[in-house]
Amino acid sequence: MEIKVCGMRELGNIQSLIAEVKPDWMGLIFYPKSPRFVTEDRAVELKGIAVKKVGVFVNESEVEILRKVGLFQLSAIQLHGNESAEFVKKLSERTPCELWKVVSVSEKIDWKSLEAYLPFVSKFLFDTATKAHGGSGQKFDWSVLETYPFDKGFLLSGGVDEESVEEIAALRKRISKLEGVDLNSRFEDAPGLKNIEKLKKFKQKLLSQEAI
Repeated sequence: MEIKVCGMRELGNIQSLIAEVKPDWMGLIFYPKSPRFVTEDRAVELKGIAVKKVGVFVNESEVEILRKVGLFQLSAIQLHGNESAEFVKKLSERTPCELWKVVSVSEKIDWKSLEAYLPFVSKFLFDTATKAHGGSGQKFDWSVLETYPFDKGFLLSGGVDEESVEEIAALRKRISKLEGVDLNSRFEDAPGLKNIEKLKKFKQKLLSQEAI
């Protein structure tokens, strides 16, 4: 199971995260309305950080996304808005970055509506539908994912915390395409500042469940 820690911003906190948690991915949020928004003046100190970086964008222009890819040396682009399949197609032609499409879940998921994205995305990410586009700490009904019909892998987000490990491990056994989790607000001491000990405990619990 891959672990992505999203909403990172502070250099010291990031350095501790990499040294002690060793996540597979680290998310940087480039949505100005987010309390975890990462400003451009952090690019110099963050671009060389030794972890794969995911840039999170909400209905941003192609030009601005590609500019941030270069500034922060991103490995993946997470599209968290209403981006069309055509937009994702064009973006895929302009960058070697992985493209992740977020699906905001309230109750049901229209699987048919996601088919057009399949040729252009590396994975989907399922998150709880909110007006703030994520980071709410709220959980949706994960059982709706049991009808997931695609060969494409996906990440689980939305209200994941230390108490979620057993449920995630059980879900993984039922859905092989569940490739990882996206951790954010439930592991914070303040917006953009993660509790490293909580993250370490979560990872240890997850690894122990996988070994069962």
